[in-house]
Amino acid sequence: MSTAPEPEPRTPKPALVFDDPLDQQSSDDTDRGWGERTESDSAADLKRFLDEKPPHHL
Repeated sequence: MSTAPEPEPRTPKPALVFDDPLDQQSSDDTDRGWGERTESDSAADLKRFLDEKPPHHL
C-alpha cells in the first residue's frame, strides 16, 4: 500500500478590506497637477510668458 504525500503548507490569502474607499486619499489628491510649480521665480515666469505668448500678442 502506498502512503499519500504530505500536504504542503498553504500561504494565507490576503484579507478582504471593507473600508470605505472614499475615506482614503487617492493619488489624484496628492499628485502634482499640470502647470503647478512649488517655487515662484519672477524671472522664470517672465521668460515662460514671453516664450509661450502667441506672435500676434507682441
